[in-house]
Amino acid sequence: MRRFRSVIAGAVLGVFVIAVAMVVYTSGEKGLPANLSGETIGYNTDIRPILSDKCFACHGPDEAKREAGLRLDQEEEAYKALKDNPAAHAIVPGKPELSEVYLRITSTDEDLRMPPPASNLQLSDVEVAMIRKWIRQGAAYEKHWAFVRPVKAPLRSVRAKEWVFNEIDYFTLHKMEAAGLAPNPAADKERLLKRLSLDLTGLPPSLQEMDEFLSDTRPDAYERLVDRLLNKPAYGEKMAIHWLDIARYADSYGYQMDNYRSQWPWRDWVIHAFNKNLPYNDFVTWQLAGDLLPDATREQLLATGFNRNHKITEEGAVDEEEYRVTYVADRTDTFGKAFLAVTVECARCHDHKYDPVSQKEYYQLFAFFNHVDEMREVYTAIDPSVGTPAAWAKKPMMEIGPADRKETLAFVNTPDSSRLIVSVMGDLDTLRQTPILLRGEFNAYGELVEQGTPETILPFDKRYPSNRLGLAQWLTSAENPLTARVFVNRIWQEIFGKGLVKTAGDFGMQGALPSHPELLDWLAVDFMENGWDIKRLVKQLVTSSTYRQSSVFTAAKSERDPDNRWLSRFPRSRLPAELIRDVVLSSSGLLHATIGGPSVKPYQPPGLWESATAGGDLLLATYRQDHGPALYRRGLYSFIKRTVPPPAMAIFDASNRDQCEVMRTATSTPLQALVMLNDPTVLEAARVLAQNLFQEKSGLEDKLRKGFRMITCRHPVSREIEVLKELYAENQQMLDRERATELLSAGEYETITTTDPVGLASLMQVMTTLYNLEETITKP
Repeated sequence: MRRFRSVIAGAVLGVFVIAVAMVVYTSGEKGLPANLSGETIGYNTDIRPILSDKCFACHGPDEAKREAGLRLDQEEEAYKALKDNPAAHAIVPGKPELSEVYLRITSTDEDLRMPPPASNLQLSDVEVAMIRKWIRQGAAYEKHWAFVRPVKAPLRSVRAKEWVFNEIDYFTLHKMEAAGLAPNPAADKERLLKRLSLDLTGLPPSLQEMDEFLSDTRPDAYERLVDRLLNKPAYGEKMAIHWLDIARYADSYGYQMDNYRSQWPWRDWVIHAFNKNLPYNDFVTWQLAGDLLPDATREQLLATGFNRNHKITEEGAVDEEEYRVTYVADRTDTFGKAFLAVTVECARCHDHKYDPVSQKEYYQLFAFFNHVDEMREVYTAIDPSVGTPAAWAKKPMMEIGPADRKETLAFVNTPDSSRLIVSVMGDLDTLRQTPILLRGEFNAYGELVEQGTPETILPFDKRYPSNRLGLAQWLTSAENPLTARVFVNRIWQEIFGKGLVKTAGDFGMQGALPSHPELLDWLAVDFMENGWDIKRLVKQLVTSSTYRQSSVFTAAKSERDPDNRWLSRFPRSRLPAELIRDVVLSSSGLLHATIGGPSVKPYQPPGLWESATAGGDLLLATYRQDHGPALYRRGLYSFIKRTVPPPAMAIFDASNRDQCEVMRTATSTPLQALVMLNDPTVLEAARVLAQNLFQEKSGLEDKLRKGFRMITCRHPVSREIEVLKELYAENQQMLDRERATELLSAGEYETITTTDPVGLASLMQVMTTLYNLEETITKP
């Protein structure tokens, strides 16, 4: 809403107020939907979203943009006399007919109506009715839900208690029953095994695992399976993928020159930390301030690479201070999104328009990250055996030598004895002053500030040291309302495809309300009470009856709950880019399952890198594809050059790691189908799987059944086998020896010698078709 204009003449205003009052008291609850007509209207659930969308841009937290001195996001400000008309008040609790807010949103005069017509914003009749009823009920304000410390609500009552397995189910079933829904039956064992294996390891189950689980009739067979999968080394790899997005990990510096950087030992640490189940509070603290811990270990120092993963320029003739400020802002913004799910970056140039984060508070947070020794010198160690840099990093940095790899850093998987250099955190001996940067400009200095945090979230008091370690302690305090909530929501998102708060990166005023607020808070408190145990949290989620439901989507549920908000079925979702590659490699037998190590360069269209190269480092000016086992590493090890990210993974919505990303987009494009039909990795996998089956002493139907199981993770039904036989026969008729030989040349893996290349190529085409099934790359 824009500036409230000057006072209307007394007599005219009096007549207007009386007229509106008559409308108010004769209309009753007209305009309200039936489900709200008899309910109490809540500020957080009903009113704040309206004000946030339509009013806060001009009457919210941003003082510089505030019109008429009116602020509607705070109770005391909304209740007090108007600046331009001391006789009037924006909101008079219990009296909409005396509340200027209500009078303006119902006015037919374009000069008076709010929001003003020029804003292209308009309140619906329902929104107007809700505001009217809220004011009549007392206009009670509430602190934003995400800034209130979570409490562990009692378990909700449910009718179908026999369905409940653990505490999660009480909350979800209560919502289902309230919406007139019933949960789906449990998924069958084959689909459940595939779902669980993909969620916990990122890999499909082997034939042996399928057979063992299907034959295991013990009552606790499923829980035993969960424990086995959680203890696999592949668990850490799967969990790391999401964290690498958050940490904006890449193998190049970004910007135009986009040189090589050797940050992969930090990625090895992330995998190691998840596998050893490092508590989340330590996981966070080590990455933010491992270098500041008393008697910090080499592992804790390596963990601080998190804060050094941002883009760094390699260009000449740049303003060093401008880019240094950019790096500090990146760390600050990443901290806000990664750990708090608050868009603090909006306050870099001015007070936040929607959330209670002032520009001063932004720079107080900025001050924690402003003391790094940002030297641009590059350290290079040449490996004479291959003539390429074995290490390349920006100071401050740590060197990882042979002694480290034998002792505290044994998890770092290096293929040779070269020295490794990793960019880490390290503050200057003399700390920099931190001014507010006016309009966010790097050289426009305002008031000096000390380290601090947004007051509304949790004050930064004398309990905490004024450095990054103090910030980590503030973040992991049981009093912090956001940290545990944000993390359990992200893990829920990883398992169920969408968080309980669907805006996983924004818990602020513009973010979505949680679908199950009591469940979110219960999980957050329970997580903290149990030592921030990540594996325990994951196990809670995947052992719930909510998780074990089938994904069948009935017409009735489509009508009543089309978005599955109340979780009365398991939500099917396409696999992330890395796991699509992993499924193809694993099911074909090609996967090279080594944990960690340098990033690898799989097949890529020729000329792609070269067309985007701006000169500089010759190592990344030309794409040098790997060979041998390196071609068959898991997706998370693919080399990420920020200016030219892996094309097949980018087509499937993988992050290019330019900035912190907590939730990937999910597109569906023809290019994705073209990748699955033509990518060399997919074709090679189909060939290798076909030739392995071809060499077995079994009939065609047995080969087809086995290939089907390996790719889809279930037994085929009779009709499916008949279709595959028909497809095989069609290919035998269409292919000649020359075309078959051409198909069988896909990829570098060894090709078998056969007297029946047409038969082998036909089987390969069947396997390619199976890889192109939606079911193959979808979590069931």
